[in-house]
Amino acid sequence: MSKKILAIYYSQSGQLKEMIANFCKPLIQAGHEVDDVQIHVQNEFPFPWTTKGFFSVMPDCVLGNPAALKPFSLKHDKYDLIVLGYQPWFLSPSIPFNSLMHDESFLKVLAHTPVITITGVRNMWTNAFEKIKPMLINAKANHAGTIALYDRNLNLVSIFTIFHWMIGGKKTRYLGFFPLPGVSDKDIASTENFGKLALPYLEKNEWNGLKQEFIDVKAVDPKYHLMFIEGKAGIMFKIWANVIRKKQNKSFWLAAFKYYLLIALFIAAPIVWVINMLIFKPFLSKHIRRKKEMLLKLN
Repeated sequence: MSKKILAIYYSQSGQLKEMIANFCKPLIQAGHEVDDVQIHVQNEFPFPWTTKGFFSVMPDCVLGNPAALKPFSLKHDKYDLIVLGYQPWFLSPSIPFNSLMHDESFLKVLAHTPVITITGVRNMWTNAFEKIKPMLINAKANHAGTIALYDRNLNLVSIFTIFHWMIGGKKTRYLGFFPLPGVSDKDIASTENFGKLALPYLEKNEWNGLKQEFIDVKAVDPKYHLMFIEGKAGIMFKIWANVIRKKQNKSFWLAAFKYYLLIALFIAAPIVWVINMLIFKPFLSKHIRRKKEMLLKLN
């Protein structure tokens, strides 16, 4: 019997859209129906971004303030699987995704339905996923697995390349010799293999075991050094967001946050990371393992 799948997501650059399309290929080839829905907010965020526009969304994003969505329609009231795409913005779920998770009609469809979450990021996704977990639990969704693909280049290198893409709007090599930004074409194509893994679970309507299979094939592989940086940065982002929210002259404070972020990325984070690696990490192997296990555990 043909299964009904909802693939729903927000994608500015098209990267996440391509990942989800590749994931769904084996499901479509097996004769199942995929309802592809790309959501939009009423006041669209620009792509390419301006620097000012990019930083202006930080407080609402970090504080979880939703925006009005453009109307969207779903073919069915109930699905056998929902493929839910998201992006992290400022280490939090993007405003469009957060807005979708506040949509009452969508939450009704989400309830008691198997869900696979997919994201494509620069490299930091765990903070956003930690915020998404309670959303899924509150919606009574059955989280069947997660896929998180990222830019495999060095952290400081990918900062330059992602801003080149976001501000320039083209996925090209910064200065002609930096690596291409974003998730590699090879990794984007690999999401088709993850769809093949999910297919027998879909057809049996039995999802136990898929999470571990995704982990085994590195569909999701949290890196401790990135989790460490995210943990520290996430706290500071929330402090900044709350400060800026209360200020009348938000432009000044957003500019201050921008310069704070540059200092944190290029000076503070590397120093703190080296200290952690030399002094603390050798004694934290069990803690790190438990933290990764807890991150990937839902339901």
